Amino acid sequence: MTKLEFSDSVLIATTPEQVYGLVSDVTRIGEWSPICKACWWDDEQAGPAVGAWFTGRNETPDRTWETRSRVVAAEPGREFAWEVNEGWVRWGFRLEAEGDGTRLTQDWAFLPKGIAGFGERFGEDAEAQIALRSEQALSGIPVTLAAIKATAEGA
Repeated sequence: MTKLEFSDSVLIATTPEQVYGLVSDVTRIGEWSPICKACWWDDEQAGPAVGAWFTGRNETPDRTWETRSRVVAAEPGREFAWEVNEGWVRWGFRLEAEGDGTRLTQDWAFLPKGIAGFGERFGEDAEAQIALRSEQALSGIPVTLAAIKATAEGA
């Protein structure tokens, strides 16, 4: 059965504020993600604030595509999240102080609007396309978290 939600976490040996500074800078996502290779703010003056829009470029061996996302949560030291394509998919980071470090959790959820949108876009192939995106999130989140940890800890 295809998972439509997933989260994983990692303990990072630095403060939640420092980790938030990394994960809320969408221009750095391409350094860590195995699929999202670049992001940029749609308004050069924008930053990690609720309502700000950014574009991401994704690449797999089969294709390259861009998505637009809107920041839906921006609480320094606590949470940074965005929705892709006006509510199709939600990605986010939650931060919790743990000892002298930070528990960083990355969340992903394929939302009902996205499932309906994939049905319209892909027809009979929608279920397979949703399963593929789910597999990519499940395998990519641990890779992304490990790369953020390495960056944050200066490894």
